Amino acid sequence: MNKKSIHSLSASVLSGGFLLLAISLCPQTQKASADVTDEQMFATKATLNLAIAPQFDDVYPFSDGLAKVEKEGKKGFIDKTGKFIIPPKFRVGPDNGEGEEAPDIVGSFSEGLVDVQLGGFTGKCGYFSKTGKVVIPLQFERCSVFSEGLAAVRQGGKTGYIDKTGKFIIPPQFDAQILPAMPFSEGLAEVQQGKKWGFIDKTGKFIVPPKFEATVAYSQGLAAVRQVNKCGYIDSNGKVAIPLQFNDCTPFSEGLAAVQKQGKWGYIDKAGKMIISPQFDQAINFSEGLAAINQAGKWGYIDKTGKILISPQFEETDQFVQGLAPAAQDGKWGFIDKTGKFMITPQFDVATKFSEGLAAVYQDGKWGFVANNLPLK
Repeated sequence: MNKKSIHSLSASVLSGGFLLLAISLCPQTQKASADVTDEQMFATKATLNLAIAPQFDDVYPFSDGLAKVEKEGKKGFIDKTGKFIIPPKFRVGPDNGEGEEAPDIVGSFSEGLVDVQLGGFTGKCGYFSKTGKVVIPLQFERCSVFSEGLAAVRQGGKTGYIDKTGKFIIPPQFDAQILPAMPFSEGLAEVQQGKKWGFIDKTGKFIVPPKFEATVAYSQGLAAVRQVNKCGYIDSNGKVAIPLQFNDCTPFSEGLAAVQKQGKWGYIDKAGKMIISPQFDQAINFSEGLAAINQAGKWGYIDKTGKILISPQFEETDQFVQGLAPAAQDGKWGFIDKTGKFMITPQFDVATKFSEGLAAVYQDGKWGFVANNLPLK
């Protein structure tokens, strides 16, 4: 994240033969509306807890109890009180990841470990614990997050999977263009052979042969795949469950998936039936029973019948988490409840959806975190 843009990973999307990410871009900074009612102010005080004051140059969502932050040209990790657990010692530098001033590449914690590559892409990567200790030596060309006990790493130009001791469980044998490979999800992982993608199990055996132009990880038993400029879904055995007929596909969430057909987005169920007809300019997957949709340049929310519950009125939005969703109006971000009412008034230059109880907010040139004090349901 940075002060100019926020990449909110709401849903993976198959588009044009490449794996893309649905993102929300922060609006241009404008003055907040002065029309703040007493009711809104009360709601703000009731729900807003500035858990960690804005003080960081950049932040990332909390993961595994810690958040990566940047301060004074260095990256480190804080806990939910804002205390540095791993001091800011990793270098921040040019975005290209190369040269003498290349930044250290630091991931996010997952399953107790974080991948770190010192010296950018020309350096070696390994894994650190939450104490900041190296537990898997820096020896690989590329590293990715641990998922389901394994992590994809590249060695000798090929990708394999290691366990948390650093031992190769699946020897390096797969190709990759950018990432070493994809994390395991529901027992299977996307890997590349040549220019095609398939899925392997945890022994390294291909369950789905590499024959697709692009893939998205399994979610709720189905995986989105692309072939000849159309996408659809396969089951865990690689059998086509929903024919390849859409322009774009997203993973299933809460039993539905957003798909694009003839330039408009709608939602299908796991049988491939169109539950909500394609009618939206953009769409994000369901979360807590609601999905963000865009019509005529404004964002609102629908329920699983397609009924608009919150009319399109926001410049940007994201998914609901613990009853609140970030939303931008008049150039400022706040947080709305499921009726569309601002529970935290628009006052931030950027805001993200909640992760592990905290949401990142950007104000006056610095990042901090707010907590959600709404009662859990």
